[in-house]
Amino acid sequence: MGKTDKLNDFDPSAVGNTSNNIFGLPFDVSESRLVFIPVPWDVTTSNLCGTSGGPHAIFQNSFQIDLYDPVVPNAWKRGMAMENIDPAMVNRNKELRRQAKKVIRFLESGRIPEENRDIKELLNIVNQACNALILDLEMRCLQYLENGQLPFLVGGDHSISTGLIRALAKQDDNFGILQIDAHADMRKTYQGFSHSHASVMDQALETEGISQIVQVGIRELCNEEVKAISHHHKKVKTFFDHDLHQRLYEGEVWAEICHDIVDKLPDNIYISFDVDGLEPSYCPGTGTPVPGGLSFNMAFCLLETAFNAGKRFIGGDLVETGPTPMDGIISSRILYRLAGMVIQSNE
Repeated sequence: MGKTDKLNDFDPSAVGNTSNNIFGLPFDVSESRLVFIPVPWDVTTSNLCGTSGGPHAIFQNSFQIDLYDPVVPNAWKRGMAMENIDPAMVNRNKELRRQAKKVIRFLESGRIPEENRDIKELLNIVNQACNALILDLEMRCLQYLENGQLPFLVGGDHSISTGLIRALAKQDDNFGILQIDAHADMRKTYQGFSHSHASVMDQALETEGISQIVQVGIRELCNEEVKAISHHHKKVKTFFDHDLHQRLYEGEVWAEICHDIVDKLPDNIYISFDVDGLEPSYCPGTGTPVPGGLSFNMAFCLLETAFNAGKRFIGGDLVETGPTPMDGIISSRILYRLAGMVIQSNE
């Protein structure tokens, strides 16, 4: 059955059909405008394990979503589908996570890897695997882009974003990143891991083609990141959570603040949505929860402001979703609306 026939036979008001693809939609990957790439990976997570289960939690809870979206009511008709979650990657992640935890425990005891040959070898194994994953994601995303499709990463920890960002940079030499996050993620490395979740925006800074990084909700960072933000002040604009809420407490309207944020972005933007940028109660299973943050509606007011300003969402990721049902319930709704905006802004 072709895509047109599937649309004609599909009732968007019916009960979500769990034999269909994500959100109960009838499309397969080959005929979808937007393709979700699930990445069950949390190898270098430095706090709570479990975000490797995020893609599964999102998929399982997506069938309860009602498809009407007042912002982009018909975007789903262009086609959305998720690749199958790779069981080999799930198993590989579990194996590497055990090895990474040995490295982390060693470092947390106050020792350094150079003191222990076994730890140095484990660190090398983990870094090689993470490098291979990023390269694989980059190649897969490039293939979708060459097919005229829009790849969107679903994590998993934040390190995975580098794959899609690098792929997009090969096709677009001037775009910005809108990062919703509790953390700046601008360490050169963290715990010895070359592709740490805490280093993804440092790697974006070094990626040619990225003209601006706008960070929103940041509320926990280290001295290295403070220096990086200051050094790259022309390319990085950080809206700290404390400052945002102070402006609200002093009477400023959130809509006005959103316009201030969006004004710092170029016309083409990549959305990197780390769910720990939200208040922790929304996604309690996230890997590195931090008190404070944005509400669900605050985050989407910001995204809608960018969308209504005519920004083109060239791609995106939703990362750090935990395995709990609440994580899946919230994240699946973020994913659906954000995917619709990506599709609609590219029409």
